[in-house]
Amino acid sequence: MISSDGKQVGVLPLKEAMRIAEEQGLDLVEVAPNASPPVCRIMNYGKYKYQQAKRTHDARKHQTVIHVKEVKLRPRTEEHDFEFKLRHAQRFLSEGNKVKVSVLFRGREMAYPEHGMELIKRFIEGVKDLIVVEQAPRLEGRNMVTILAPKSQ
Repeated sequence: MISSDGKQVGVLPLKEAMRIAEEQGLDLVEVAPNASPPVCRIMNYGKYKYQQAKRTHDARKHQTVIHVKEVKLRPRTEEHDFEFKLRHAQRFLSEGNKVKVSVLFRGREMAYPEHGMELIKRFIEGVKDLIVVEQAPRLEGRNMVTILAPKSQ
């Protein structure tokens, strides 16, 4: 058991520890239940819960959320459009987001999936210094998809 001022009291029976906490007008809180014997502390439980909530709120505030941005291409995308979408992907990756690159096939374009693979490889080559390929290019129905993640600094 640990007293309210942070000093270790020692191993006490539960009733004795509860009595000491009640005399001080505080609560007996089990801090480490998996320890042998379990560690308890005399403290104000309401204040303890408030501090825990504040800590988790601060931790959540400093977290960054990673979004998956999608860039859609077609097998016959022209060079200027390809460069434009490549610049968008570079911006998304520099902001720390993942990028999903999709090549959409329509009609008879499905007969030439190698054109889509070539386009995705060119895309990966254009951003290779910024990325890690999280999911290799693969055909999902009428779409060829790959997921690119930013390199960690």
